Amino acid sequence: MTQQPQVTNLINGQKMRNGQTSMDIISPIDGSVISNLPMSNSSDLDAAVAAAKKAFPLWSGMTLKERVQIFFKYRQLLEENIEELTEIVHLENGKTRGEARAEVLKSMELCEFAVSMPQIVTNEIQEVSKGVECRIERKPLGVVACITPFNFPNMVPHWTVPNALVLGNTVVLKPSEMVPLSAVRMGDLLKEAGLPDGVFNIVNGGKEVVEAICDHPEIKATSFVGSTKVAKIVYKRASGNLQRCVALGGAKNHLLVLPDANPDMTANNVVASMAGCAGQRCMAASVMVGVDKVQHIIDKMIAEAKQIVLGQDLGPVISQAAKDRIENYITEAETQGAKILVDGRGATVPGHENGFYVGPTIIDFVKPDMAVAKEEIFGPVISIIRAGDLDEAIQIENGSNYGNAAAVFTESGSLAKKVMEGASAGMIGVNIGVPVPREPFSFGGWNESKFGVGDITGKSSIEFWTQNKKTTTKWNPEDKRDWMS
Repeated sequence: MTQQPQVTNLINGQKMRNGQTSMDIISPIDGSVISNLPMSNSSDLDAAVAAAKKAFPLWSGMTLKERVQIFFKYRQLLEENIEELTEIVHLENGKTRGEARAEVLKSMELCEFAVSMPQIVTNEIQEVSKGVECRIERKPLGVVACITPFNFPNMVPHWTVPNALVLGNTVVLKPSEMVPLSAVRMGDLLKEAGLPDGVFNIVNGGKEVVEAICDHPEIKATSFVGSTKVAKIVYKRASGNLQRCVALGGAKNHLLVLPDANPDMTANNVVASMAGCAGQRCMAASVMVGVDKVQHIIDKMIAEAKQIVLGQDLGPVISQAAKDRIENYITEAETQGAKILVDGRGATVPGHENGFYVGPTIIDFVKPDMAVAKEEIFGPVISIIRAGDLDEAIQIENGSNYGNAAAVFTESGSLAKKVMEGASAGMIGVNIGVPVPREPFSFGGWNESKFGVGDITGKSSIEFWTQNKKTTTKWNPEDKRDWMS
């Protein structure tokens, strides 16, 4: 793969190689080393926070409309550089170029929401008594931090950074150490768009930096996206240090398929949801609950999955460790009595034999207590559980510890409504395999898929990234008619 420049931190507008140690960045496409990043420490974070704190008065003192102008330019730069940004995501994450391009397009959409803030964030004012006015203004928190995962190296930082910055905060970003290249270009383009130095900072690294973010007394809020295991730790540690925190975790999304569902559309949607982005997304279909007689749909799913060309339609998973873990889940399910209808184990791509590929995998006759039915696999694997009726299917979905998404495939409005009301998930789809809300609607799950109050995208993010200032004024000393006077 194409060699990329060495990764740097971004502190006060300056690129620097902080950290005592470094780590190679491996492209999952062929296992080659494409770059290297510094493994920063708490001292490096301190420098980034100090820069952000110094930049805060000037940045927060600008009007909302002034801040937005920078993001109009930034969104234009994303469009102008979309081919380069697409290639970076492809190289570091392994997504197909089509998937990588779609990710950058979503980042542009997220910027479009951020620049709409002047139309959304308006102050409230009311005459509450004769000559007495109350006013509410939204004010930024100060220095905030965003910790982002490997699976969407361009999009997920755009879930948080544009909104947090437009609302007047200054930001420290800690991207996944496996995919830091997209974040570096984000910093370059924000600076080109006119963002002042210190307003946006990047600190690369691993666990030490995450812990330092959670512990830092000058960081007012932290957003996190990653596994549920780590989300719990981050949420407890950050909130225990009196930070605001919202931490998005993993998922085990259930797609309930009814006999009356459109066979072609359902098979296509379920397989695309399972295999898209190599299954490495928290909205991927992980369990299909087949209600009663759905064999005709399963047959079409098998045909759909077998048409997927590995390396062309389906990219690799992120690492050799991920490949091994996913294949172990498949083998364990087979040992426990499940039937492998389409087997993605041992997959290779000619010319990229050292890449980390797992083919699309469909496992039937899975029992709810099997690991493949309960645990997040994060690969192109779907488990089929058979249910006798819709009540049993909803009960199976409700039994999951997670609650990111659920979907139902049916032609019946009343049955769809029953799932919409009964599923224990924050995002519901009807005849949609990946029910991601679009702006201004916010992204966020329930149960062990999210920790904290509110979301970090859409309108809900405004509450998270700001605080209310209430002002009461009186200019009529002669009027003493009620208690407020």
